[in-house]
Amino acid sequence: MGRPRGRDRDRGERRILMVAGLSHRRAIIVGTGQAGLAVAAALSSEGLKPQHDFVVIDAAPKGARSWASRWPSMALLSDARHSALAVRRLPGDQRRHPRVDEMVDYFTFIEAALRVETVWGTRALGVEHRGNGSTLLLSTTAGEVQTRNVVCATGAAAHARIPDWASALTVPGVILHSSEFQHPQLVPTEDVLIVGGGNSGVQLARELAASHTVTLSTRTPRRQRPATRHTSGVEERTSWLSRKRRPEPVLGDSYHQLRRSGVRLKPAVGSVEGALINFVDGTHTQPGSVILATGYHPGDDWLPESARTDRSRRTMTGLPGLFVAGMPGYGGRGSDTIAGVWRDAAAIANHIINRP
Repeated sequence: MGRPRGRDRDRGERRILMVAGLSHRRAIIVGTGQAGLAVAAALSSEGLKPQHDFVVIDAAPKGARSWASRWPSMALLSDARHSALAVRRLPGDQRRHPRVDEMVDYFTFIEAALRVETVWGTRALGVEHRGNGSTLLLSTTAGEVQTRNVVCATGAAAHARIPDWASALTVPGVILHSSEFQHPQLVPTEDVLIVGGGNSGVQLARELAASHTVTLSTRTPRRQRPATRHTSGVEERTSWLSRKRRPEPVLGDSYHQLRRSGVRLKPAVGSVEGALINFVDGTHTQPGSVILATGYHPGDDWLPESARTDRSRRTMTGLPGLFVAGMPGYGGRGSDTIAGVWRDAAAIANHIINRP
């Protein structure tokens, strides 16, 4: 066999240096979105230094924040006052609803202000306890890294949730998840079916109604709440009377207002037969295009099963030293909001500081 090529040797050397730069830190934060930066800010407030005491890694290419993938006209549901981390407010009018590009700039500013040098292009693959002490072994695409604490901050909306019936659907236009939508020109047909009556579906229906014939399919009717009353997050609530979970309310336009704008409302999709979509009320349609505003799965799929099922206290898991920020399943209601994630971050920083 021949000698390794120079490029391969250089790549191997860079990987060795990267692993060395990550190993033996007090904590590794996985994800540099709102949750990861909130934890970085909380650790910094406790006196820990980025790159020295803790490091932040992210699977995305350099600077490619998940916020940048949202459609450009998308605006946050919360106003600027409730859309910022505790360490720095958003500039400008605090009553406005920030756009996606503003949030990308804001988090880039926060990262620089904290002096965090994110290690981009490094994906976490798994984590396990190693030995008899408190050491964790974090497996990454750069190699295995030893550390005392790992913070999973890979997002509550990391992976698109696709209905099972979508694989059997054929349309002349496009089938998109809401995370792939960028502008109305991506929908080449005159009519479009939006599946999902939550806030993303309602925002998409409102925007597309100006240029397309829109049908909105919703499984559960939702209460409407004015956007001006919204603070930091919308979430499911439990009725004190029936103890049943209520879906999050829709903010801004109500279903009635959508109807007045020409949007046709239909119940949930029951089944699919090629190009034919059957609704649960017995009606059907053959849409030109379909947008799936069907939500997301959290980014905790790289954690061990025991950590995902054994959640003893807020942000903690069944694996000592492994914490989760920004996911309601671990941190409670509102953890997936920008303002709410600070509670997770403060709790995690306290655990790390006091953990032997």
